[in-house]
Amino acid sequence: MIHRSFLHFCLMLLFSSEISCLDCRRLHVLQTKMNRKSLEHLEEMGGNFPFQCVHERTAFKPGDVLKIRLSQQENTKAAIQQTLQELLQIFNNNLTQAAWNGTVIEQFQNGLHLQTEKLETCLSAELETERTYPGNESFLRTSLKLKRYFQTIHQFLNEKQYSRCAWEIVRREISRCFVFLNILTKRLENEGITHFLFLKN
Repeated sequence: MIHRSFLHFCLMLLFSSEISCLDCRRLHVLQTKMNRKSLEHLEEMGGNFPFQCVHERTAFKPGDVLKIRLSQQENTKAAIQQTLQELLQIFNNNLTQAAWNGTVIEQFQNGLHLQTEKLETCLSAELETERTYPGNESFLRTSLKLKRYFQTIHQFLNEKQYSRCAWEIVRREISRCFVFLNILTKRLENEGITHFLFLKN
């Protein structure tokens, strides 16, 4: 009886790890859906950009985040995970003056957290099989650029004392981050196709 239970337990572990691998291979599908949902929440939480904030000066140049380029050697999943973690940190700050829908903010935060956890699981699995190298020099340069970019956003909010207009400007800027995330997610899909063709050959 004990032997049969142990065998059943081992089969369940094997089956669950198989499902996890399949999920990670199709990660781009989940990421695409979650990126779209997060962007919807971002737009929904505050509605239209307030007219009184139109002439506010910003610390960002249009498309700053889009100027960050990743070479093929860099780890796409690690870059997505870092971006999501940085976004979570921003939206865990002082939101009291933002005048946004609290329920939608919570849904947005939960979505980012879910994405981050899923990526962490997949990255851990890849590190165990030595298929990914997030510590390479090329990725570290990109990681530093991402840190600097998000640091600028934190500084901007702090200097503006987390005012409503500052948050609205940041909300508009963060929508560009999802364009960047979609570019990275598309690369995940391409990497998956390349990996499949490699296995097939």
